[in-house]
Amino acid sequence: MKKISFTAKEIATTAILLAFCIASQVFKNLSIFITGPIINTCLILAVLMVNLPCALILSAITPVTAFFIASSPVMMAVPGILPLIMLGNAVLVITFHFLMEKDFKKGTGALKNPVNYVKAVLCAAAKGVFMGLTISLWLLPTFIPAESPLRGKMSVFQTTFSLYQFLTACIGFVYVFILWAVLRRIGTGDAQ
Repeated sequence: MKKISFTAKEIATTAILLAFCIASQVFKNLSIFITGPIINTCLILAVLMVNLPCALILSAITPVTAFFIASSPVMMAVPGILPLIMLGNAVLVITFHFLMEKDFKKGTGALKNPVNYVKAVLCAAAKGVFMGLTISLWLLPTFIPAESPLRGKMSVFQTTFSLYQFLTACIGFVYVFILWAVLRRIGTGDAQ
């Protein structure tokens, strides 16, 4: 079994990305379209700039920090949502790792290849579908009691944890395409 170890640069890069995630979570109650894209961007950049294990660690940490910084009523009512958000983040980084990472790191015009934009939508859809099935269609209807006032907002929660996850992941990919082009140009994109 291969031992996983991290360099100081990998730990520092992951910590910086985590700091961006935490800073964005302060705005979570303003709009999911502020926080969500930033977190998705950081998760994907973690794969590109560090490695998949660090991206998976970030995938697990960000829902916990969100819970403590700006917890929503639904997170308080159904804490089982946290591991499913972690897994949704993991779906995003794993699909990106297998479908797109090599193209980005080659530096051979991956950003100009329209196939990569289709792959980005597929990665975002994988996250949205996973969270839609597990959180929106199973967890929330099963664990929010019928007499809870949260039942009246069920459709909002279901949209938030399905369609909005897809949309914020798509926006995150737009940011990644832009940031990666800049990072490659200034020479910091090759962290490996």
